[in-house]
Amino acid sequence: MIGTISLATSLFFALLAAMAYGYAMKVEEEQDRARRWGRWSLLGACLAAVVASIYLWAMILGDHFEIAYVASYSSRELPLMYKISAFWAGQQGSLLLWLLIHALASLYLCGRERMTAAGLTVYSALESLLVILVLAKSPFVASATAVQDGVGLNPLLQDPWMAVHPPIIFIGYALLAVPFAYAMGALLKDEAKGNWLEPARRWALLAWGFLGAGVFIGGYWAYKVLGWGGYWGWDPVENSSLVPWLLAGVFVHVLHVAKRRPAALSVLHLSVIFTFALVIYGTFLTRSGILGDFSVHSFSGTSIGMTLAVVNAIVLIGGLVLLALKAGKLPQGKVYEDYASREFCLLLGALVLVFIAAIIFIGMSMPLFTQLIGKPAAVDTDFYVRTTMPLAIAMCLVMAAGSCLRYGKPAEPQGKVVPAVLAVLGFALAFLAGVRSPGLLVLAAVSILLLGETLISWRSHLLRFGAVIAHGGVALALFAMVLSGGASQSLSQEFKTGDSAQIADHTVTYEGQAFAEDGTMKYYCYRVDGSEARAMTKLHKNGEDAAREPAIAHTLTGDIYIAPTPPKDTGRMELLLKRGRMEMGDIFAYRYDDVTMENQPDGTMLVTATIAVTDGETVEHAQPTIIATRDGGTSTPVPVFGGQKRIRLTGISGNDSQARLEILPSAEEEAQIAVTASVSTKPFIYLLWIGAIAASLGCFLAMRAMHSSK
Repeated sequence: MIGTISLATSLFFALLAAMAYGYAMKVEEEQDRARRWGRWSLLGACLAAVVASIYLWAMILGDHFEIAYVASYSSRELPLMYKISAFWAGQQGSLLLWLLIHALASLYLCGRERMTAAGLTVYSALESLLVILVLAKSPFVASATAVQDGVGLNPLLQDPWMAVHPPIIFIGYALLAVPFAYAMGALLKDEAKGNWLEPARRWALLAWGFLGAGVFIGGYWAYKVLGWGGYWGWDPVENSSLVPWLLAGVFVHVLHVAKRRPAALSVLHLSVIFTFALVIYGTFLTRSGILGDFSVHSFSGTSIGMTLAVVNAIVLIGGLVLLALKAGKLPQGKVYEDYASREFCLLLGALVLVFIAAIIFIGMSMPLFTQLIGKPAAVDTDFYVRTTMPLAIAMCLVMAAGSCLRYGKPAEPQGKVVPAVLAVLGFALAFLAGVRSPGLLVLAAVSILLLGETLISWRSHLLRFGAVIAHGGVALALFAMVLSGGASQSLSQEFKTGDSAQIADHTVTYEGQAFAEDGTMKYYCYRVDGSEARAMTKLHKNGEDAAREPAIAHTLTGDIYIAPTPPKDTGRMELLLKRGRMEMGDIFAYRYDDVTMENQPDGTMLVTATIAVTDGETVEHAQPTIIATRDGGTSTPVPVFGGQKRIRLTGISGNDSQARLEILPSAEEEAQIAVTASVSTKPFIYLLWIGAIAASLGCFLAMRAMHSSK
């Protein structure tokens, strides 16, 4: 109740702030008073969003499973770090997080005249729309039935990188609303001077840096945890964050031109409208259920899809209509003087980014488009690779050329030897690493060309330090993609304990399985050139696989990536025992004799079965247990005959006449079971992570540099 009331209060104050700032925008003589009302209203909206957020965290940390969201994403035994991250594990909580970040940013914007009344009108209206989204899919809905313990966080998400990935992404999403509000506010007030460009640029860089960092962290998590061998699968949900990131890059670079060529303002407004609209569109795709059959990340079908579609239409159509109405009042003229100018290269580079974003947009939206005309279908990953590689090559060439030019000045004669040497160097390095694809070799050549020209431009004071770090990071990341993908070697084979395989001058030896003492994990143990590498499998309480992580051996020349596949024949069998009757297993016979049931203080029931086990000469009595809840049950294996076998109670019939047992091999036997593993090399993949860090860090450095130069 507290959470819903807080959200309703936040909506009231956000709407009040929009009206107050709208009044201040229209009535100049009442501006001070109206802005004061607007500031207090935004403060009220922010405090209400904070209260709602704190309340949700209190419900999660306090194990209040009467709240459906808490029951779905938390549990009593969930570690504290993951209880905290359960806040944004589901779509309801992630939307509330988005609102919280948006509201906190509003406190900074409304102080000291940092944004005009027109801009704050737009920003407050956006905040109202976010509150409506949260109310439409509230995290405070009560559970339909009594729940003793929650489902808990998906084991795949119980990883430190995934604990930080969503909030970083949503910081980027939320902060992109700021340059959007600056731009729309400027259109509303017919601001032709462009005083809003520099603050909008700093906020765009901040948002761009966070969004990029979130995308890259998601890629690293996929590489480290999912075990499919890559960092980017062109999944529609991955792409839904990549497209706004690309368009935010368009906005930042077109803004450079608009500061010097006001005629570029119309293009600038268009870019920021589509950037923020595609943030909401991506949210619609991932949370409407449309991608349920095409993405491992998307949420299942929900009732919020139509609400998101309406909000997206309001932002996109509203922004475009406003731009169309005001286009005649925007400055006209040339946006560049010469083809050999930095302005032209910036606009050409922005156009290439638009083409890349458009292709990815079409690909990720294909399930939606095809659903409208018939059976939904998706494009394969080759579609993205074939279409974006030529554009990536063009982007590197344009970036390299633009970094050597100055604003508003004709191009100075440039030597051709250094660029040619850099391109040949990139080509040769990739070829020596094992790359043979012509397209990849060309991409490697232009990546090194871009890296070299970026450093040369820095030495010549043509690029600021932040731009050097960001551009150099992009070049290094592209070069690493070529090497790690184009020069990779792979094999797949069955490994018995002690078996070895050779790959790219590395020796991989399988040493069998090992189990954690607390029974929560098991490991597939390998040695790569004498160094240990373990693939981890998280286990449910009943011993079944919950989530798997690959083994990764790091070397100077890259990673050896080992992804084992669970064996199909695990040596387990299931028996259904009738009370008092003997049933034969493989080497022992089993009889169900009795059962006791005890209610526990936490509302669960402890069920204990008495099972007689015999080898024909000796009878041994075991008492496997199962903890039964309304949501299911958990049990652990019990060793019999000195651990030769393990038995696990998996169920008791309603009238206690039958017991279901799972017969497991000994831990030693299980550790010796042959395992099929996919082994691959990832040459110099650490350069990709370095490049990704640099690309995001460069955004923050560029923002700070511009701020300090003011």
